[in-house]
Amino acid sequence: MRLEDCKDDIVRVVVTEEQIKERLAEMGAQISEDYAGEPLVVVGVLRGAVMVVADLVREISIPLHMDWMAVSSYGDSTKSSGVVRILKDLNSDIADVNVLIVEDIIDTGLTLDYLKQYLEARGPKSVRIATFLRKPDAAQVDVPVDYVGFDIPNEFVVGYGLDYAEDYRHLNFVGTLAPHVYGG
Repeated sequence: MRLEDCKDDIVRVVVTEEQIKERLAEMGAQISEDYAGEPLVVVGVLRGAVMVVADLVREISIPLHMDWMAVSSYGDSTKSSGVVRILKDLNSDIADVNVLIVEDIIDTGLTLDYLKQYLEARGPKSVRIATFLRKPDAAQVDVPVDYVGFDIPNEFVVGYGLDYAEDYRHLNFVGTLAPHVYGG
């Protein structure tokens, strides 16, 4: 879906399709360099990170395994509740391997902080974080992030995997959602 198909719902484009492709290629190259010769499990956080993981792993030039977790702290709201629920756990044993959590967006940091500690308790060699988007002004917890696609303002955004009530995930860009859509 393109901007012209939903222009009344989008206030402005925050990250274009071209910017996404360019930045994920850069991140993939850096991840490949950082983990060269090391076992790597990429853990995508469902559902928002599906697009990011799919495109990012194709830019990583070293062997890797992929797994998925589903966590929730939003429901149908536009703000994180701060209560993290594990909806789907890993299928892989991550003991003694490097884990790279790939997230779509970091708002408060509460979900990622919880998830990182949760996975570290399983004895991996390392746990690092890659995020497509980060909102520094929304942070409530200082979570060390190793790879950041884009820092963005504290606005409610959709597209490229990010949703509002399960809509807009399939946009090929990231845009600020118009308040009339969510009553904000």
